[in-house]
Amino acid sequence: MSNYRIESDSLGDIQVPADSLWGAQTQRALQNFQLSNRTMPPTFIRSLIHIKWAAAQANKDLGQLEPKLADAISQACKSLLADAEHIKHFPLDVYQTGSGTSTNMNANEVIAHLATQQGQIEINANDHVNCGQSSNDVIPTAIAVAAALEVKQSMLPALRGLVEAIEEKMAKLTRQHGNIVKTGRTHLMDAVPITLQQSMSAWATQIQENITALEATEERRHQLAQGGTAVGTGLNTHPDFAASFCEQLSQSLDNKFKPAPNPFASIASQDTSVELSSQLKNCAVSLMKIANDLRWMNSGPLTGLAEITLQALQPGSSIMPGKVNPVVPEAVSMAAAQVMGNDSAITIGGQSGNFELNVMLPMIASNLLESIQLVSNSAALLAT
Repeated sequence: MSNYRIESDSLGDIQVPADSLWGAQTQRALQNFQLSNRTMPPTFIRSLIHIKWAAAQANKDLGQLEPKLADAISQACKSLLADAEHIKHFPLDVYQTGSGTSTNMNANEVIAHLATQQGQIEINANDHVNCGQSSNDVIPTAIAVAAALEVKQSMLPALRGLVEAIEEKMAKLTRQHGNIVKTGRTHLMDAVPITLQQSMSAWATQIQENITALEATEERRHQLAQGGTAVGTGLNTHPDFAASFCEQLSQSLDNKFKPAPNPFASIASQDTSVELSSQLKNCAVSLMKIANDLRWMNSGPLTGLAEITLQALQPGSSIMPGKVNPVVPEAVSMAAAQVMGNDSAITIGGQSGNFELNVMLPMIASNLLESIQLVSNSAALLAT
């Protein structure tokens, strides 16, 4: 048997691996873009599949797809979401066409191929899976959905857990030792006395204020571009598609998504992503401040401050027996630095909304989701 099959698109025939679920357009993108060996985050791909499911349901309800076609698409989406191994069929590099068209077509082709196999009915990637949609509204919607879910399900619980951990530690210290008076420092020089608990209360407040800021912008993160199609006019989709789609997606994901009040802005810009990235940067700044305070107070043990002793987690040197380093604060600081760097890239990406479309969407998606993951995991690790 041959190890490839022939697929066709508007540019002609192309060889595609025989065991892959993708088609011609994905294969061309796979050959064209090999800049980083970084693929789109799994959370983004899962959100994209949820979007295709909701779109099929909406088009079915609105009479835009025959029920048997919509049901086949829906079943294929459910199969993809149920099997983590299917992520291997989404191989495209983050650095690709700026609209994310390659990844949208990757999803369309994979779902169409799987739906055809499972339903024994011919499903077309463009006409059926992508019915009433455009890459230009699908990819911004996937960014918004993935970010909203990750903030709600991972990051906010992790940040709240860190606040609780700090407050519990403060209470435990007070029960065991009363107020622990230490030297306050400004400019790294001795200042007036302060208690350890007072220093720690500043950390808890920093993180809580980050939580409050994130909660205040939640509504904007749930406004979706879907239904605007190519430039925001809704060309080639049902007038009620956006509302029906959001209703389907909200019920499926237990979130309150709604159509963007102005789809032109949601497709042409990524202002909400830039806003969220800025908040993630604020979180990173707070985490690094806490990590650095811990490192300084733990320094020593003989010639440093040595005011606290962090838990020994691993040997710190290959040539100095007994040396133990503050590895968790160091790891958190590096993660925080990466979040700050991601914010710079997202800011540049956000201003690349040329006329009716932003053209740095895959990079924005990748960096934004990485930053959410880094903040979430850093907060959880620091709390522990």
